[in-house]
Amino acid sequence: MQYGICVASRPDDIDYVVEAERLGFSHAWLADSQMIWSDVYAMLALAAERTSTIQLGTGVAVAGTRLAPVTAAAIGTINQLAPGRTFCGIGTGNTAMRIMGHRPQRIAEFDEYLNVLRALLHGEEVEYTLNGQTAPITHLMPEDGFVRFDPAPPLYVSAFGPRAVDLAALHGDGLITSVPPDPAAVRSMRSVISERRSAHGRPTSRSDFPMATLTTIAVLEPGEAVDSDRVKQQVGAFAIAALHYSYEQLTQFGRRPPAHLADMWGDYVAAVEETPLERRHLRTHLGHNCWVIPEEERFITKELIERSCLVGTPDDLRRRVAELDDAGLDQIVLLPPLAAKEDVIAAVARELISPTPLER
Repeated sequence: MQYGICVASRPDDIDYVVEAERLGFSHAWLADSQMIWSDVYAMLALAAERTSTIQLGTGVAVAGTRLAPVTAAAIGTINQLAPGRTFCGIGTGNTAMRIMGHRPQRIAEFDEYLNVLRALLHGEEVEYTLNGQTAPITHLMPEDGFVRFDPAPPLYVSAFGPRAVDLAALHGDGLITSVPPDPAAVRSMRSVISERRSAHGRPTSRSDFPMATLTTIAVLEPGEAVDSDRVKQQVGAFAIAALHYSYEQLTQFGRRPPAHLADMWGDYVAAVEETPLERRHLRTHLGHNCWVIPEEERFITKELIERSCLVGTPDDLRRRVAELDDAGLDQIVLLPPLAAKEDVIAAVARELISPTPLER
């Protein structure tokens, strides 16, 4: 199992990426959400200069906010700074679009975007349509130090529903998702990916198409409860983000929330909808994966934690990670809150990545 970190892009946290590399984390996924975090490509450039082994990429870039050629040039620039250790994670904009009051990019548009982006990341020429006009495009000077597409940065497609997963299987070199940290859920997603890869005539082995999932981990102290105050501080922000997502799914697509949210759902919706509709998009994702706003702390329940995060003793976590590996998961990407992030990755490195404590 590989372990990565997802970083809420902020210049002050470059040292966090450096420390993750030292601790043995394989990937740093820097997040792209323009109305809550810093610019992801400025952050990646800083990280490229400060690191030497960790894989660096977007976690994930947003198709709806940058043209495909712009994204390709940005990733190609980072690949020039960190040759062979750059990747591109790309999605439709779950948060980045919704916090501006817009829906994520539509599937048909995402399909065309991925087709163009993949070709450009391989240094190829591709037909590109913009403002109703179609013309061939390719980067004209990749050999002159501006960008690097050799080796081609792997393309990880962010996908949750069946149509997006199909696009990941068609266009991607890997999948970044957020399935529950449960072997059955992982096995089901791996099965769908294999079926769709086969249907598109693509290789189906795990080595040809790695699968990463976003979650976070808390290592329990002896006798500690899953919902202790310390654990809530380490995983609460990620757990609450699941509520944010479920609310958006209901209001925009009519999808009912999962059954484990039933007891709290009415109170949660009432709290969110105290904000007028025309400003609600500015309220829904407050603190998104960085901290928990005070009025939402009461919704961090034991069941919500267990459904969205990996929490357990060191032995329990090692067993569960082995089960996820057996089910088809290749990488666990951690997204702890800002205040606890260093403690979280230190504990994961000590108990799951390195057999002995690392010395400074």
